[in-house]
Amino acid sequence: MKRITTLLLLVLPISVALGQSAGYEDLLDLFADWREFERPPLRDGAPDYTAETFQQRYEQFHSFRARLDAFDIDDWPVREQVDWHLVRAEMNGFDFNHRVLKPWVRDPAFYDTVWMNRSDVPAHEGPTNHAVVEVWTYEFPLSDPAEARLVAELRAIPPLMAQAERNLTGNARDLWVTGIRDMRNQVEKLDAVLALAGGGASRDLRSVIADSKAATESLIEFLETEAPSKTGPSGIGKDNYTWYQQNVHYVPLSWEDEVRLLKRELDRAWSSLKLEEQRNRDLPPMVAASNPEEYTAMAEEAVERIVRFFEDKEILTVEPYMKPAIAAHMGTFRPEAERNFFTISSHYDPAPLFTHFYHWMELARMDLEPHPSPVRQGALLYNIFDSRNEGTATGVEEMFMHAGLYDDRPRSRELVWILLAQRAARGLGSLYAHANMMTMEEAGGVHQDWTPRGWMKTEPDLMIFEQHLYLRQPGYGTSYITGKYLLERALADFAKQAEDRGETFRMKDFFDTLNAIDSIPIALARWEMTGLDDEIRMITDAH
Repeated sequence: MKRITTLLLLVLPISVALGQSAGYEDLLDLFADWREFERPPLRDGAPDYTAETFQQRYEQFHSFRARLDAFDIDDWPVREQVDWHLVRAEMNGFDFNHRVLKPWVRDPAFYDTVWMNRSDVPAHEGPTNHAVVEVWTYEFPLSDPAEARLVAELRAIPPLMAQAERNLTGNARDLWVTGIRDMRNQVEKLDAVLALAGGGASRDLRSVIADSKAATESLIEFLETEAPSKTGPSGIGKDNYTWYQQNVHYVPLSWEDEVRLLKRELDRAWSSLKLEEQRNRDLPPMVAASNPEEYTAMAEEAVERIVRFFEDKEILTVEPYMKPAIAAHMGTFRPEAERNFFTISSHYDPAPLFTHFYHWMELARMDLEPHPSPVRQGALLYNIFDSRNEGTATGVEEMFMHAGLYDDRPRSRELVWILLAQRAARGLGSLYAHANMMTMEEAGGVHQDWTPRGWMKTEPDLMIFEQHLYLRQPGYGTSYITGKYLLERALADFAKQAEDRGETFRMKDFFDTLNAIDSIPIALARWEMTGLDDEIRMITDAH
């Protein structure tokens, strides 16, 4: 009897094992234990992604699932039920990675460890190993303690690269071949770190960078040698895609639903663009910035215009950190020959792209005003935030246009539709790639051919980067459009409920409420904002 009780205590929340009702505090305890477990143990100083360790840990994983399933949450406040679903989503992500995605086996880019810049979403896009070195968090020249920390972090790279040669046994050709590009970039980034450290770099720092470069170059040689033998598909298939979207990212759509949605948005963006062009046919054409001074003036004006628009139109409550957050990412002038899709747009009018920088306001809020729930204070694992962050950033581009941001600049409305068409085209290509109906290159063809004005044909690196990411991270390429759709649905429900109560709808109320809920899947945010749980029940009842 004692043995049975002990096992119950290991598997279930203590309160449940003792015959008590498990509450929200028990969930927070489980979450803390789960996050500690999710980080793999070390092997030779690097995270251990070997098959034998995963098999051993998978047995432990089942105990965490059992603890989560033991909760009865029906009577909890919605915000607490939402947190339970977030923990469920992360556990489902772990399970899916183990069963299907297997980035440590199939995806060489998983081992890319050196990150020079912060992502514009809560965590780095795509599957990322647990030993990443966030160079952007360091201030150069390095202090002695900072250098010691950097050296310690970089020491994980040589054993991780050696382990990658053992672990990478997959046959996903597009992931394999394109991943070589990421590892070559790591060599360049290590050189950049050494350059940043300058002449003051210690012997230890120089040595660990040299060792890390050598280990990375060895991995590159291995990948190049094995590449000709890789012949298999890289997509996960329609059924796996649907399961992943619904049970990990809480997007209440199937692969087929997403194809229909993205085709519709692509058609709508193109037709709306042509209508805008027809309306503006007698207006002078837009003129791109031709020098650094012109671009800087345009960018600074765009930031001012956006923030003033938030206030004047009562779109959302403006916090002191919002304007600096956008302004910090205005970019710089690029000669015409060096512009990619996004910089082509920003050199005509930066504002449409800068509204997408809603991202940076959200990150500033996450840093300065963290959510009170420990579950939501940092980035959700497995890019679960994508429908919320990418969907909102894309959604507000059109929403703010309709709310009047370009009333005095009608040509800028054309840019909004071009941006939307590009997001729909690239996402549609990614859907066909995951269904193994197209190679990554063929998906890129959809991406290029259906972006208006040929703006995706000017600089191929962007297309390769985007399609590779979307193949690595299922659903990320579509999240801009699926999240936008779900955001629009949440707005409609929120507004109708206000009208049904006889209240005047205020846009500020919607965005302030959304922001306070933080970076969680839109379907869960909608439930918390409106009490409508039909999307969540569709997901959980089906599985």
